[in-house]
Amino acid sequence: MHFPRDHGSHPEFRIEWWYITGWLHAKDQDDCGFQVTFFRVRPRVPADNPSRFNPEHIIIAHAALADRQLGKLRHLQRAARQGFGLAGSDTGNTRVWVDRWQLLRDGQQYRCRISERDMALNLVLDTLQPPLLQGVAGYSRKGPQGGSASHYYSLPHLRVSGEIRIDRTARTVAGEAWLDHEWSSSLLETDAEGWDWFGINLADGGALMAFRMRNRRGGTLWAGGSWRDAGGAVSNFKPDDIRFIPLRHWQSPLTGAKYPVSFEVLAGPFRVRLEPLMDDQENDTRATTGAVYWEGAVRARSSGHEIGRGYLELTGYLRPLQI
Repeated sequence: MHFPRDHGSHPEFRIEWWYITGWLHAKDQDDCGFQVTFFRVRPRVPADNPSRFNPEHIIIAHAALADRQLGKLRHLQRAARQGFGLAGSDTGNTRVWVDRWQLLRDGQQYRCRISERDMALNLVLDTLQPPLLQGVAGYSRKGPQGGSASHYYSLPHLRVSGEIRIDRTARTVAGEAWLDHEWSSSLLETDAEGWDWFGINLADGGALMAFRMRNRRGGTLWAGGSWRDAGGAVSNFKPDDIRFIPLRHWQSPLTGAKYPVSFEVLAGPFRVRLEPLMDDQENDTRATTGAVYWEGAVRARSSGHEIGRGYLELTGYLRPLQI
C-alpha cells in the first residue's frame, strides 16, 4: 500500500467503504457509540452507456448513534449516484460525500459531518497511530479461494472531538474511534452467508481485530484477524486461531432477525468476552443497500476486567448477505 494515495478511492474495484466506529462521552452524560460508513459501489449496469446519467458509481452513507437514554439505535441513511456535484469519492486522498454528508482527510485529521433535522454529527478525528495493514501487507483473505479477499487497513485509536445533536439537544463530545478502509471486487464466496467482525481499541494502546465468514450452514467458512501490541509489534491470526462462541442472543422486534449480541472470542493469545452497550443496535438499511445488520458498541472483558472498547458487526442474520 502507498499513502496517502490509498486513503483515497479505488474506482477500478467494485465496492469500497470507509467505516468509522467509536465511543463518545460528554459531561454528565452516559457514554454512547457512533458509526459512520461511506460506501462506493459500482452497480451491475452497462459501463459503456454514454449517458451522463448512467450510474457508474453509487455513493451510500450510513450514520448511527447508540445511546442508552434513547433505548434503541438512532440511524440515518442516504444514497446518490456519483456526479453532478451530488455525491462523489476522490482518488489520492479521502474525500467522499453525499449531499451535505462528508468524510474528508486533511493532513493527519479526518473531518466527518452528518447533518439531518433529527440527528447530526460534526466530528474531528486525529490520527495518532500509523495504518495497521490487515492480512498480508494489506491483502486480507475472506475465504478458501485465493481471490476472495479485500485490500484492507485500519486506523485504531483515533482521538475524537466535536459535537453531536439528537433532535434539538446538542452535546460537546470527546472519545476514541477506529477507522477501516476496504476495497474489493470479489469479497464473498457463493457459500458465504455473512460475517461477524469486531475491532477493539485496547486500553493499553494496542488494537485487536478478528472476523469470521459464516457459511450457509451456520459454520465458519474462513476467519482471520490481527493484534498490534502497545509497542507496535503486529501478529496476524490464521483461521484456526479464531473462534467465536455465542453467549447470548437478541431477537429484533422489527425484523425478526436473531443476533448473537454477546460472544466469547478466542483470538490468538486473547480470550475476550464482548458485551454490548445495549441489545437493540440493529441497522435496517434496506432502502440503500438492501441489507439489515447489527452494528453495536461493545466492551471487551478478560478475566472480569474491561480491557478495551470497540464495535461488533453482525451481517447475514436476516437473510444471506449479497455484495
